[in-house]
Amino acid sequence: MAMLPGVLNPLGARALYIFQNGIDTCYRIHGSPEWCSIGHSVSSGCIRLINQDIIDLYKRVIVGASVIVY
Repeated sequence: MAMLPGVLNPLGARALYIFQNGIDTCYRIHGSPEWCSIGHSVSSGCIRLINQDIIDLYKRVIVGASVIVY
């Protein structure tokens, strides 16, 4: 059962799933329904963005794009 994107979804408006060598890493770049928590250590390693930013990024990223996290 899938959960639709939106204000009640813990992954926010969109989610980019990060794979390495074809295997899901369980890390995501995703929105957050709790925008005031952005910038604080409250996840298990995901990169959280405000919903308007993940919507913009989601439109720009192609499947298979490399992800580098600093």
